[in-house]
Amino acid sequence: MPRAVTQKSDNTPTGEAGSGERIFTALEICAGGGGQALGLEQAGFLHAGVAEIDESACATLLHNRPDWNVLPMDIRALQGKLYRGIDLLAGGVPCPPFSIAGKQLGHKDERDLFPEALRLVEEAQPKAVMLENVKGFSSEKFADYRERLKSSLNELGYAVEWRVLNASDYGVPQLRPRFVLVALRRRVAKLFRWPEPVGAPPTVADTIGELIAARGWPGAQAWREKAQEIAPTLVGGSKKHGGPDLGPTRAKQKWLELGVDAMGVANEPPGPDHPIEKPPRLTVQMVARLQGFPADWQFVGGKTAAYRQVGNAFPPPVAGAVAKAIITALKSEQLKIPLEDATKQQLMLLDARRKTA
Repeated sequence: MPRAVTQKSDNTPTGEAGSGERIFTALEICAGGGGQALGLEQAGFLHAGVAEIDESACATLLHNRPDWNVLPMDIRALQGKLYRGIDLLAGGVPCPPFSIAGKQLGHKDERDLFPEALRLVEEAQPKAVMLENVKGFSSEKFADYRERLKSSLNELGYAVEWRVLNASDYGVPQLRPRFVLVALRRRVAKLFRWPEPVGAPPTVADTIGELIAARGWPGAQAWREKAQEIAPTLVGGSKKHGGPDLGPTRAKQKWLELGVDAMGVANEPPGPDHPIEKPPRLTVQMVARLQGFPADWQFVGGKTAAYRQVGNAFPPPVAGAVAKAIITALKSEQLKIPLEDATKQQLMLLDARRKTA
């Protein structure tokens, strides 16, 4: 298992103490390959801890951000009290209990980690909570479960809102509807506004056309002309199933209409010998671009492990948009607290994390 790396207090995003703005800290659980963690960083959060149980995903996090405090562990063993005082607790708790692709066992599924998330909220007492899941969690079938979750957060002192957000509204070239829950301390909640859509997303061709053509495939230009829509929702799958492919039968048909063979994932882009009339398969790098990851974010592990990290990710642009909205609300509330005191509090918190890592 990869070693944990302690966050350095000088590795701050825009908004560090010296720039006249206060630091905002986050603890992330079930981080996977880093989609939400990256979005939080882009929004301006400094990670006090990033917890993930999967070895390949931890390696990905450390490869891309060696200064992050990566916690390679089951969140059942994570002690929230060590992070008391953080601004945000965020996570993409496992989705199989609520996914239409699974049995939808909800709270009866051993992979349901919402109770652990609630425990960590109670122990860490963050100012805000952000939990992401599949669209299926918004269905009527889980209405009672959502109400229990909301009631538990209310009892802990939070006002709760949730929405289904489409990734395509935030610059990601696929629809990808996701359930997003935001809970804030009541004094802050009235200041929160959900992020507005940013406009039409790029097409599949716009996003990965250069990668499809990278090895000189003669059919690249014709392919670009065909792939002038957004992608179907990418599916990551679980370890209980076989190798990577791009989704169920209906999604595979949509991929084929875009000129993509969705039956598997390729090791490299199509080359000069790839038949013009044969739809190419996408590489992990291409799928990552379609998920909203930046070009320099690299995934560690075999092809199947890497693809699952991408396919199960919360797209960074969507996570970043919600996180920015949370920071805006927290900044408005923090105007009531002297900047020097607020920044000092967060620096003391990060220093404590270094000593306990």
